[in-house]
Amino acid sequence: MAATMDAALCALTVWLAYYLRLGHFVSLAGRPTLAAALSVALALPAFYVTGLYRMAFRRAGTEIIPASALACFAYGLCYATIIAAYAFDNIPRTVGIIQPILLFLAISATRLAVGYVLGGQMQRRIDAKPRGRMLIYGAGSSGRQLAAAMGTSRESSVIGFLDDDQSLYGTRVNGLPVYPPHRLGELIGTERVSDVLLALPSASRQRRNEIIQGLRGLPVGVRTLPGLMDLAHGRVQASDLRELTIEDLLSRDPVAPHAASVRGKIAGRTVLVTGAGGSIGSELCRQIIAAEPACILLLEANEFALYAIHRNLTEVSDVTVVPLLGSVIDAFRINEIMRAWSPDMVFHAAAYKHVPLVEHNPLEGIRNNIIGTRRVAQAALHNGVRDFVLVSTDKAVRPTNIMGATKRLAELVLQGLAAEGGATCFSMVRFGNVLGSSGSVVPLFREQIRQGGPVTITHPDITRYFMTIPEAAQLVVQASAMARGGEVFVLDMGEPVRIVDLARNMIELCGLTVRTADNPDGDIEIATVGMRPGEKLYEELLIGADPRTTSHPRIMMATEHHLPWPMLRQQLDVMEAHVEAGEVAAARDLLCALVAEFAPASDIVDWIALRRDGRAPNAVDDPFPVHPDAVPPPSPVRSAPTAVPIGPAPLDIATLPVAARLAN
Repeated sequence: MAATMDAALCALTVWLAYYLRLGHFVSLAGRPTLAAALSVALALPAFYVTGLYRMAFRRAGTEIIPASALACFAYGLCYATIIAAYAFDNIPRTVGIIQPILLFLAISATRLAVGYVLGGQMQRRIDAKPRGRMLIYGAGSSGRQLAAAMGTSRESSVIGFLDDDQSLYGTRVNGLPVYPPHRLGELIGTERVSDVLLALPSASRQRRNEIIQGLRGLPVGVRTLPGLMDLAHGRVQASDLRELTIEDLLSRDPVAPHAASVRGKIAGRTVLVTGAGGSIGSELCRQIIAAEPACILLLEANEFALYAIHRNLTEVSDVTVVPLLGSVIDAFRINEIMRAWSPDMVFHAAAYKHVPLVEHNPLEGIRNNIIGTRRVAQAALHNGVRDFVLVSTDKAVRPTNIMGATKRLAELVLQGLAAEGGATCFSMVRFGNVLGSSGSVVPLFREQIRQGGPVTITHPDITRYFMTIPEAAQLVVQASAMARGGEVFVLDMGEPVRIVDLARNMIELCGLTVRTADNPDGDIEIATVGMRPGEKLYEELLIGADPRTTSHPRIMMATEHHLPWPMLRQQLDVMEAHVEAGEVAAARDLLCALVAEFAPASDIVDWIALRRDGRAPNAVDDPFPVHPDAVPPPSPVRSAPTAVPIGPAPLDIATLPVAARLAN
């Protein structure tokens, strides 16, 4: 079809070239026919060789012009040379120059017209509703590609660029004007700009943060492109645009690992990851597989999560990936796995981490986070695992909730085992809130903004440390390369972020305003709903005040106390007996005694105990009814922490439940 159309255009442009040369139209008979036939015979092969026929008409845009120019130049050189060399009668030599120029114009115009019609742009203009008018921040290659991709969008149109390069001001890029950023406020009014698209994949985190902060408060939405590595394997598409997240607002650059030491530790080894299907575990698997282990074992209790990460890993790597269904509570299953594969390294990411849920289900939190960690660690020790890394949390530092206390006790388990010596190197990695992980506040805020608000926070002064999922996973892998035994590694994550500021930033960067007493006509309200059971105002990373440096400039080692393993082992047996017997108060009392820094912020709010006491709600829309500041009526499940013997004193086995007597 394309060749037929080009052949017709060759004949037409020869006819027009004769007219321009002679001043009157001639019949395409005789020598003009020879000129037209020669044109067709030379043009079609030239167009094929230069790749013009590999460009789809339906998607033809301005990129067709340089391609057409190259094809017509190659053709015109041959055509003019032959006509001049052979001096055909009645074929003026100037026809050999005029006709290729006309052919270039005709081919470019027809392809642009066909692309305009078949690509749907004409229909969209006919059916057009008022569309969003957008400016692209960044007139570089990514910005130009984005502008071309947005040209086919039904919902929006690009009206120009913003750029910091002053030499571009007043010029046009891809036919669109380039404006200085300080004129954005003016353009919002005069040009009805609704959105700003950030096309700055190579900009530093600091520069991106400066630009984003400069856009705050303006009535425009802000969206951004992925980073350079995401763009390296394909062209920019309009669908690549995503809403800003707190990742784009971090005031620091992500902490990068020392790739050589990580690869040297993992390459060619067999690695086991527990909780492999979770948000941290799955990214951890991706980081590990990039270091080319011989085999990676995925242990996960959730069937679909295991299926998803197994499929993802097998699609991107030839490393042997073994999906294993199972729970860290199942000691037999864990030992069978380690005996069968003899892993060199274990990354223990399986844990319950949602503070209010664990607060309301304390025995399950203790069972999974403490007992599960103990069983996996002891199985690793008994099966000769070389390295064991525990994924911990900043909530383990002076915890006020069950989840943080269970993670601190899990750290104490590994520290106790490490102090005993042995072939396994135990280490722990502690970090803050992970952006985009399950239960993260950012997706919640985004959904609340989409629904028109309110955006809910628990307290106006609450702060949190934040890090990205890849950053968290890289820290875990890096710690495995630096560990010597018993260390607690922490990441320097900069300054903590006030959650209310995060909520305000997300609202304003969506082009909306915050509704306050001073601004009653604002779009979204920020509502304070009160602290949830066990929640802290401030998170910390260190228990002690004297962190040690490591070979990585942004990773520190905490200096913290630990408990002797013989005593701790005895108390863990008692803890397991309390869990098996459903003794919530006794289990929490023992947790308070073992974790000296644990200061519970609320009474016992176990769902079963509350229900048994007649205080659990029936409404599913009120999941956290017990406020930590409230004083509930007397209840048999309320219990102040009592002193539990921690030391060599013998236990009165006769007073323990059956499970504990068997353990001893």
